Amino acid sequence: MKVIYTDVLVIGAGLAGLRMAVGAKARGHDSIILSLVPPKRSHSKAAQGGMQASLANVIKGVGDNEDVHFGDTVRGSDWGCDQEVARMFVNTAPKAVRELAAWGVPWSRITPGDRQVIINGEKVTITEREAAAGLIGQRDFGGTKKWRTCFVSDGTGHAMLNSAAERAIAHDIPVHERVEAIALIHDGQRCYGAVVRDLITGELIGYVARATAIATGGAGKLFRVSTNAQICEGTGHAIALETGVAKLGNMEAVQFHPTGIFPAGILVTEGCRGDGGLLRDVDGHRFMPDVEPEKKELASRDVVSRRMEERIAQGKGVKSRFGEHLWLDITLLGENHIKHNLREVYE
Repeated sequence: MKVIYTDVLVIGAGLAGLRMAVGAKARGHDSIILSLVPPKRSHSKAAQGGMQASLANVIKGVGDNEDVHFGDTVRGSDWGCDQEVARMFVNTAPKAVRELAAWGVPWSRITPGDRQVIINGEKVTITEREAAAGLIGQRDFGGTKKWRTCFVSDGTGHAMLNSAAERAIAHDIPVHERVEAIALIHDGQRCYGAVVRDLITGELIGYVARATAIATGGAGKLFRVSTNAQICEGTGHAIALETGVAKLGNMEAVQFHPTGIFPAGILVTEGCRGDGGLLRDVDGHRFMPDVEPEKKELASRDVVSRRMEERIAQGKGVKSRFGEHLWLDITLLGENHIKHNLREVYE
């Protein structure tokens, strides 16, 4: 068996894996990234809506800070998250967004002056400050008190992944693509790398490393309908669990995206609801204000998902040969907004 040695072995070439390898290389450690697919085809590319960071740039985000973001995150998890991790996340997010800007991510920016937005189904005029001209823009998302979602039109993941992949190339980090890690090498206490299968030749290769990181993404393909790519089937979870040493935590905390196209599972960004889209039942009735009078369509994802399922269970779903579904109405946003801010949804 061929054996390859490195300081850091990163399994997965999405945003997490690329960023981890770049960070390790910047600190003087040789890194190798393994990937089922070419990095720019990783599932991170599918993200449309944006990335939250408490920059407080837009007028609707004024007063936002890491503590407010932390509170929203903990409440959104029903107090089930690891609060140390949440605190680390909210404190690091503003730095990460600015770092990505320096790497070339073309974040949508603020144009000062009046602009029309849809809030609670009605057109509202808000005025952006002159002082904020050119700063990173932010949109509204579910479960937040302030507008803090930084975005690149509706292709945020696409822009972020391209920039991170180019950064890895700039750092001369090798990506071994079309390979699959099938087992971890360990002695019952410490991990020393992975046994990897070449998906083209079938050859088994041993990768030996001082540190091994698993960044293989989610496991959405375990479910009947998912916005996840075909490769998101939990193989990273599996090889860790099969060691008999590693533990999987918070496995009940599967995040369901409320608005996938049924039954294909193609993602319709949360930006549709963040920008003012409305959920309607078979009668065309907007039902979210009835059950979530405060946040309505912009309640957290788990709440919106549950309320939608409840509506279908009440016999108010739209029947089709594939099963029942609901409508997401974005017509009130207008043609110009849809074609410019929600291009992928429009297409």
